[in-house]
Amino acid sequence: MLNRTLLFGEGLFETIRWKPSEEKLKLHHERLSNSAKSLGIPCPSYEEFQKELEEAVPREGQLYVKYLLISKGGWHLTDEPESYGSLILVRNLGHQPSMVSLCVSSYQRHSSDPLCRHKTTSYLFNLMVKKEATKRGFWDGVVLNEKGQACETSTSNLLLLKGSRLYTPAKVSGLLWGTTLELLGRRREVKEEYIKVQELENYDGVFVLNSLLLCAVVNTLEGVPLKRDMQAFKELGDILRACLCFPREEGPQGM
Repeated sequence: MLNRTLLFGEGLFETIRWKPSEEKLKLHHERLSNSAKSLGIPCPSYEEFQKELEEAVPREGQLYVKYLLISKGGWHLTDEPESYGSLILVRNLGHQPSMVSLCVSSYQRHSSDPLCRHKTTSYLFNLMVKKEATKRGFWDGVVLNEKGQACETSTSNLLLLKGSRLYTPAKVSGLLWGTTLELLGRRREVKEEYIKVQELENYDGVFVLNSLLLCAVVNTLEGVPLKRDMQAFKELGDILRACLCFPREEGPQGM
C-alpha cells in the first residue's frame, strides 16, 4: 500500500509538549481520532496512541513531540485509506517566548474551508502565513476570513481579555480549536465572538495559546502597541501549568 500522506497530504498530526497530563494527552487523541473519522483514515485507540508515545519518548524533560498519523492505501485520488502508520519525532523544546509581535497576514481563509478544522499534514497554507510574518520581522500572522474576521495565527489560537471576561474567535469563523484552548475553557469561561482585527486594540489583553508555549502576550500588532495585562498573563500561565503538571514560572522581567 502506498503512503497517501506523502502523495496527497492525507494525514494528520499532533504537536505535544512532553510530558502532558493524561487529560491533555486524551484531548490530543480525541482531536486526532475525530479528524481521522471525518477524513476516513484508520486511527489507533487511545491506549495504542499512549503506548506508542511512551515507547518513543523514553526520557523526561522539556521536549517537543510530533505524532504523525499516516494514511495508507491505493494511489487513486478517490481510493479510501485502508490502514495507517505512524511517525513520532522528538527534539528538545527550546526557548518559548512569553511575548510576541503579530502582523495581519495577506493570506486569507474562507470560513467554509473544511481543512482548517483539522490538524492535517496539508500544512502549506500555515507555512506561507508563518514565513511571510517572519520575513517581515514578526512572530506570526493573524489569519482573516472572507468577512475580515480574525481566526487564529498559523500556529496558535487567539485569546482576548476585556475586564474579567475571556474571548476567542468563534469556531465558525474558520479555525482549528486547540487542545490548550480547550483545556483552559474547561476551567474558565471563554466566550466565542466574531472579532474584527481592528478591534483587537480595544481589548485589555491579547494572548496566543498553543501546546508548546502554552500562553504568550501579544505586545504589538503591525507594530502598534496593544494593551498588556501582565497579571492576567501570570494567572493564565499558572492555570495551564497547573493542569499540565508543569512547574510555576516567573513572568517576563521588567514589565
